[in-house]
Amino acid sequence: MEQTLTISKSIQQIPVIKINYCLYARKSTEQDELQALSIDSQIKEMLAMAVKQDLLVQEVRKESHSAKDSGERPVFNQMIQDIKKGIFQGVIAWAPDRLSRNAGDLGILVDLMDQGRLIEIHTHSQNFTNKPNDKFMLMILGSQAKLENDCKGENVKRGLRAKCEMGWRPGSPPLGYLHEKYAEKGQRKILTDPERAPIIKQMFEKIAYEDYSGRDLSNWLNGEANFVTKKGKRVTLSMIYRLLKEPFYYGDFEYPVGSDTWYTGSHEPLITKELFNQVQTKLIVAPRRHPGTNDFDFTRLLICGNCGSGVTAEEKFKKQKNGNTHRYVYYHCTHSKDRNCKEKTIREEELLRQLLQIIDKADLDEIGIKERIGDEIIRYRKFMGQVLGQDAQINQGPLHANIRNYAKYLINEGTKEEKRILLSCLRSKLELKDKVIYLKFEGKK
Repeated sequence: MEQTLTISKSIQQIPVIKINYCLYARKSTEQDELQALSIDSQIKEMLAMAVKQDLLVQEVRKESHSAKDSGERPVFNQMIQDIKKGIFQGVIAWAPDRLSRNAGDLGILVDLMDQGRLIEIHTHSQNFTNKPNDKFMLMILGSQAKLENDCKGENVKRGLRAKCEMGWRPGSPPLGYLHEKYAEKGQRKILTDPERAPIIKQMFEKIAYEDYSGRDLSNWLNGEANFVTKKGKRVTLSMIYRLLKEPFYYGDFEYPVGSDTWYTGSHEPLITKELFNQVQTKLIVAPRRHPGTNDFDFTRLLICGNCGSGVTAEEKFKKQKNGNTHRYVYYHCTHSKDRNCKEKTIREEELLRQLLQIIDKADLDEIGIKERIGDEIIRYRKFMGQVLGQDAQINQGPLHANIRNYAKYLINEGTKEEKRILLSCLRSKLELKDKVIYLKFEGKK
């Protein structure tokens, strides 16, 4: 009798562990989980179960994110951190695959159980605690979800390869083509776009036969051709160059891109491979004849006073009657902000003359490398005095005059880097307007 009373008292002294549950609901936006129970349905079902079993749901958390990769779900990761802090001791989820479809996240849950921080996981069909059989079953179900996920991934890849072998490129076709409208998904053929395909073909022909540049093509597409994409947008210059390098137009395609695995398409080619190769040759040669490809002395230092674009340069060669060839460099607006900017070109010799005038008139405080130039002149004086014995004359005259002359010398005879360092250190911007260079002070010339 006394022994029975002792056992009864010891049972009464065992503390009841209070479990605060976090209800976690997840639905992926990926194709393999489109049929999964919606987030709202999960929450409704699990809250009803919690009320029936008298479970204390401390917080409801939900997210739409794939669970196939470990550590990629922000809401799940925060829940794990809160379990480690002791905020939650249990988790409610519709099924184990809502919590994990990868080995990394599954291992974290099991480790938390081993540490005694995660006491219980409730699902709609079964519960998991820190018992060997429960943890084993949880790992089995989680591994099964990962296996299904991996198998679906392999099935998708196999299906895409089969589609490529049939000659149909996966994904959206390039401009000039459309998917067959009413065919079943995965079996849609690629048809030519009757509105855009002829213009795409003319793009290649104008580059190959009419010696069009990319800029000429852009002006033609956005002007005379009035060409727009399927979404009604104008094509940019970078998009034009991407289209011109698309082998899909002569009938071949690479998939995946960068894999060097090529297929012959079943779609109707817009151009021949010979025309495509001819355009690629033009694209390689053409940039040498266009501005902005050579690194000229004074580019990236001026802005256009009319439209605010940058100023670039191009070189031209003129052959004289006597057989000599003269090189001329012209600076002009890049037209990046206004294609119709009317700013005129300026010869490099005239640009140089005006820059020398600016250096001659500018307040020396405007030259940010004044001290550096001064140090160069002092070193030069020491060299002349100690080595050549000419300090009597060299040390005469103000240092400021030498600095100004040295700056002008750099503009005339310095390297490209020295010229750019000097001009970029002017505390006012250089602006080209109406073929005249200005120092721009706080919006004023």
